[in-house]
Amino acid sequence: MSQPLTRHNRPRQVLEAIATANAGLSDAQREAKYTKLAESPYRFFRGTNHLYWTDVWHDWRFALYGGLPETQTWLQGDAHAYNFGAYGHHDDSVRYGMDDFDDALIGDYQYDVWRLAISVVLDARENAGLSRKGIRKALKALLEGYHDELAGHVRGETPQAVTLNNARGILAPFMQSVSETCSRAKMLEKWTRLGDDGRCFTERPKKLAPLSLEQSTQLRQAIEQEYPKTLQGHIAHDEASHFRVKDMASRLDAGTGSLGLERYYVLIEGGAAHEHDDVILDIKEQTPPEGWRLMNHDEKRAWRRAFPHEGIRHAAAFCAIAEHPDIYLGWLHLGDKVFSVRERSPYKVDFPTQRLEGAKPYRKLTKQWGRILAREHLRGARALNQDDPARFARCVCQRLDGRLDNFIGMVSTLARSYADCVTQDYRFFVDSHVAAAAKR
Repeated sequence: MSQPLTRHNRPRQVLEAIATANAGLSDAQREAKYTKLAESPYRFFRGTNHLYWTDVWHDWRFALYGGLPETQTWLQGDAHAYNFGAYGHHDDSVRYGMDDFDDALIGDYQYDVWRLAISVVLDARENAGLSRKGIRKALKALLEGYHDELAGHVRGETPQAVTLNNARGILAPFMQSVSETCSRAKMLEKWTRLGDDGRCFTERPKKLAPLSLEQSTQLRQAIEQEYPKTLQGHIAHDEASHFRVKDMASRLDAGTGSLGLERYYVLIEGGAAHEHDDVILDIKEQTPPEGWRLMNHDEKRAWRRAFPHEGIRHAAAFCAIAEHPDIYLGWLHLGDKVFSVRERSPYKVDFPTQRLEGAKPYRKLTKQWGRILAREHLRGARALNQDDPARFARCVCQRLDGRLDNFIGMVSTLARSYADCVTQDYRFFVDSHVAAAAKR
């Protein structure tokens, strides 16, 4: 048979794209990441964000309900169901929302809405076991929640973050459990130990690894010299003791899509009031968001003028869209790589959707996800349009006025169809992965 004249070969395209995206990994890192991708269609979706962005970058459907400068905002960039969870930082207050902005970029709101909707379908099938009807209702609740939050903003209503004090429904017992089972003291007990020379990281062979002398020296200098100058929050950092490095380690096997990027934990003195006021800094290599790869030359030049490096981009996004930005937020350089710096949250816990019983609780949860994403977009748009903070909400609501049902129908159809495609891509990948393993 002659060679095909076009590249209309989805399995080959998917496998080549995954190979290209992970070409810089070592054999061991690649195998670890591929093993995670092979766990389930949802895990595959999480770890192949680049496929999603390539597929939807020029999708004509954006023009129906957006596709305008006014419908752009700071995006989360990797919106999916398990990017929602409990979190909390320096003030030890437990909150619920999104707290990961490594892939954040500026673009049309629908990039996030579509990806989140697709993830709901995958999660509902895989973890919640919902019927087709249950999934359809969950998607409707998600999209109505998103629209309701924007419409409320146009009417002048004040958005409210989900906290331990105001959590409702199934989130209330979840938040209460997190507050009772998680604390800064317990986090330090898990990751560190007290020795004769003070606190240091404990031995966790599959999670932490020691640094070489060269790595330690370079990282210590960056933490003590460069990083404090980049802080986005208000810390009384004139006292050198606050950022005194007590120990350092390489963080292993964290994340899915980010697996293979350099990551470190650094234990600093923090306060001096009691034994549990030490701070663990999470230092993560930052690379351009997936959408950046698809920009043309002029767009990339404009992006670099706005954000000279990815540490600045990450901090700008975090400050723009996070409901409670981390006061330890900053960045540093190690060689030619740039890293974000933030505090490791003592309260980071994902909501276990597999424990939900029935379609109604899941539907109520997706409605809250829609509202939370809308609030992120509202904050992101406000940062971009400070002279007219309601511009984004007005424009999106105008685009959806009288057509909300059509919008829900279009996104729901897209989400279910793309979820089917993800499942098919996953099977191609697993078959290829198994075949490759058999040859070794």
